[in-house]
Amino acid sequence: LIPSFFVENDISKWFLYLLLFFVGIQIGTNKNILNVTKSVGFKIMLVPLATTIGTFAGAIIISLFLSERSITDCLSVGAGFAYYSLSSILITEYRGAELGTIALLANIIREFFVLLLAPWIVKYFGNLAPISAGGATTMDTTLPIISKYSGSDYVIIALFHGVIIDFSVPIWVSLFLSL
Repeated sequence: LIPSFFVENDISKWFLYLLLFFVGIQIGTNKNILNVTKSVGFKIMLVPLATTIGTFAGAIIISLFLSERSITDCLSVGAGFAYYSLSSILITEYRGAELGTIALLANIIREFFVLLLAPWIVKYFGNLAPISAGGATTMDTTLPIISKYSGSDYVIIALFHGVIIDFSVPIWVSLFLSL
């Protein structure tokens, strides 16, 4: 009953492509997007910076309650920024399967947190909050949710944020694993 194309390929990946396609159409048809981009200017850099600082501060605080884990272990898990496929592999390779599994679960939970709670996050913390909470996922899986609840004006910020955070993950994770 199901065409072989969908059986042989990852259907969830194709749905993600479809969602991103429609977000792209939404960006392209938004006449205000150029004005938003111009008005944000250099301030757009503050969002990934705030995400990084906030995540690392949270990881340090968590490390105070986990006596069996070092600060660098907690920072390396936090530095995954929801990019679980890369960070958990790096952490498993250098610190073992247990910490790698913790990284995988922590990063998946971070992504699902945004997917499930974005309306509440926007209501109580503002339109930029789900972007920061989404980490590296703001350029792909959480982008449609961010567009819906933060507004289409925030899509460019989310894309920029996702790209910057995404590229920073291997740098930060490797740094903390080397300490």
